[in-house]
Amino acid sequence: MVGQKTENKGIPTLVKNQALVEQRRRQIVDAAVTLFIQNGFHKTTTRQIAQASGISIGSLYEYIATKEDVLYLVCDAIHAEIEHGVAEALERARKGRDPLAEVIREYFMVCHQMNDHILLIYQETQSLPGKWRRIVLENEIRITGTFTRVLADLMATGALPHISPRKLDLVAHTISVLGHMWTFRRWFLANHYSVDEYITLQTQNILGMCHENAS
Repeated sequence: MVGQKTENKGIPTLVKNQALVEQRRRQIVDAAVTLFIQNGFHKTTTRQIAQASGISIGSLYEYIATKEDVLYLVCDAIHAEIEHGVAEALERARKGRDPLAEVIREYFMVCHQMNDHILLIYQETQSLPGKWRRIVLENEIRITGTFTRVLADLMATGALPHISPRKLDLVAHTISVLGHMWTFRRWFLANHYSVDEYITLQTQNILGMCHENAS
């Protein structure tokens, strides 16, 4: 299994068996997420990650080169989970009476369930090397693009009034950020609103924004 370096997600590995690389990296990511949330990225050591992963420190370095590689894999896994949740939300929303409200609700619930993970991305992205940071930010934009497509589809069916492309992007980014706001302002918001109340109020704001920005 060990030989020349190969690439997987852009991270060098000494292991040729890509199925094993994926399996070990999932172990590493699962362990690292918990440690990063509990201790922070900088206070977590690769030795702690290896121990929590159930592999030796020597084996750990067969699958990653640096602790920053682990952080990138963690951010990538979190975004993949969010995208999966959004995709499922879209599928359920197509069967609902108010598709946009359904998408917003499902997305906000994904953010609620993954609030520690999203907060981790916000807190630690700056610790990534530039090339990984760009990819993480591109993942954020890709998720926001999902909402742009949903809004465009709803306009095409007449379920929403026409919005200019420039305003359409603004509404999509608003949906994305308001979902995250429950995460990084929860220390205040959770004392004043239930997650259901928050979703209802913000959905009304977003729907109002769509109609106010109609052209």
